[in-house]
Amino acid sequence: MKIAVIGATGMAGRAIFEEATTRGHEVTAIVRNVEKARAELGAGATLLVSDIFDLKRATLEQFDVVVNAFANHKEAYLNLDAVTHLIHEFRQSETRVIFLLGAASLIQANGTRLFDFLVELPGNEAWIDEPRYGVLELDILRATPDVNWTGVSPQQNFTPGPASEHRIALNDLLLSADGKSHVTAGNMAVGVLDEIETPQHIRERFTVSDM
Repeated sequence: MKIAVIGATGMAGRAIFEEATTRGHEVTAIVRNVEKARAELGAGATLLVSDIFDLKRATLEQFDVVVNAFANHKEAYLNLDAVTHLIHEFRQSETRVIFLLGAASLIQANGTRLFDFLVELPGNEAWIDEPRYGVLELDILRATPDVNWTGVSPQQNFTPGPASEHRIALNDLLLSADGKSHVTAGNMAVGVLDEIETPQHIRERFTVSDM
């Protein structure tokens, strides 16, 4: 399968690139920095050098699946802009698009979103925009019937680490054996590749958790 990973040098993107490569797929890393990509992904990695906002349908439709792992933690509005840009390019396309989303829209045990808790925390002004835009991204995708999309959210704490035992859910904030909500990049990558190879969540979001 031909898979492209936008943002393949980030934590999530690199894990997905490596998992897809290990499984024998034909993987292309879409990156801006060639030197960084070669250093992190290897000299033999297939690269497509482009800013996400310069990507067009004619280029992206050569792939069976495009994974959007783009993330800007300083200018969070760009994450929303990236989603809407890709929606525009993929309308009525058969190419599948996997969007890595945030955890803020996950539902806690009390029935409220994680975002509803985060927005009440004191001193959140420096970081609340990222989860706020993340909630909007999912809302927009859910209102988009003519794009072949799937959303994937990590749990509250998304950390580097290898694949291990994991589980998935649709919209729930999950607690691992230690009573905390977390997932490693390795487990996220396995969840994404399992979904690519055996589609189960067309036009819906799911989440991956450590056990």
